[in-house]
Amino acid sequence: MNRRIVAEPRFTAEADAFTVVGAADDLDDLATLLADRAEPVDPALAGRLDPKVHAADLHLPLGGGPTLVRVYQAAVGPRPLLLWLHGGGFVGGSVADLDHVCSGLALRSGRTVVSLEYRLAPEHPFPAALDDTYDALGWLVAHGQVFGGDGRVAAGGQSAGGALVAGATLRARDAGSPLPDRQVLCYPVLDVPAEPSWADRQYLTGPAPDYAAPVRAASLAGLPPTLLVAAGRDPLREQAAAYAARLDDATYVEYADTPHAFLNFCGALSAGDHAIDLIAAYLS
Repeated sequence: MNRRIVAEPRFTAEADAFTVVGAADDLDDLATLLADRAEPVDPALAGRLDPKVHAADLHLPLGGGPTLVRVYQAAVGPRPLLLWLHGGGFVGGSVADLDHVCSGLALRSGRTVVSLEYRLAPEHPFPAALDDTYDALGWLVAHGQVFGGDGRVAAGGQSAGGALVAGATLRARDAGSPLPDRQVLCYPVLDVPAEPSWADRQYLTGPAPDYAAPVRAASLAGLPPTLLVAAGRDPLREQAAAYAARLDDATYVEYADTPHAFLNFCGALSAGDHAIDLIAAYLS
């Protein structure tokens, strides 16, 4: 495993001045969740769509029904694809949260980014979101030319989205299905907490089944090259480091003094744009 710590004084100062609000752990009933989902994205915090990137909303014909994707293209012509998944504790989040991140990745990586609006709990508990991720990956491998794909497909995600990518990639390996050429897991939720929150219980209604806790997999052999991006102020970094240590080909990068979900707040936390550059370089 290649391991790197990114530490800059400005990251510490920005994190000290910043408080994340509306996290999944703060939710405790359906009414609060629905109100949280209805809150519009604040571009001053999340950043904005890069004007050099074209974004369009389409639907993929997946097993759970037509599923929204937002496609980001920085240039015409065949190019590799990147399936990307937002975070939100499996109960929240949206493609609308990540215009800045996904347009930045499209512009800097040379890939067309396909951001997936997977189904959320409690309306759709496990395995709905995992099924959507697995089906979307398979669809892009088989039909990626629809989006100008050249046959190569990577997958990545943030927090819950990282967990879904890790789980879907494990499932694809076990099923003998095509794997992504690379995966990028940003501060992923790779295990079930010992004391589940209200949001956790909406997603998993019983003991953790296969692929819901990727770090518990008996073997991680045969998985694609993986970049794990962790946050120094996030307890989940321990899961990410443990996962990276078991992979055949892993790069672990930890942003010291940086909070969980920092890519959602690129307008306030410059570590976010630094990580976009890092991920883009890894994918290109």
